[in-house]
Amino acid sequence: MIAIGFLLGYGPAQAGSYHTPKPGSVERKAIMDALRAPVMQDLGQRVVFVVQSLRVQDGWAFLFGTPRQPNLKPVNYRNTRYREAVEDGMFDDNVSALLRREGGRWTVVKFVIGATDAVWTPWPDDFGTPRAIYPGFE
Repeated sequence: MIAIGFLLGYGPAQAGSYHTPKPGSVERKAIMDALRAPVMQDLGQRVVFVVQSLRVQDGWAFLFGTPRQPNLKPVNYRNTRYREAVEDGMFDDNVSALLRREGGRWTVVKFVIGATDAVWTPWPDDFGTPRAIYPGFE
């Protein structure tokens, strides 16, 4: 992915500056809570997120992580719309999400569960977001 970023002209000079809210911070909790509601609705069960990447810049946040049950056990996808993809091996246990801070609140712009590739690649152009918040664009 990094090589692709350089080929497209999105190397470190264009990366900008992002930060990662610390675990337990007010900002991180607000982002997690904003994402939790639509993901819980989609999966039909309570979730928490094991975060692999969380980057915030200029009122945008990108999260890549793994949804888990509150006890940190894997999510049961058997009774979700993802069951068939899981059974067919066309599903990775992850969530990619883009959020926007407006009016002092974080709202979910887009999220994808189970992607087997970097679904966020077009998001900088689609939503006008800073490229630095996405893995592979640094």
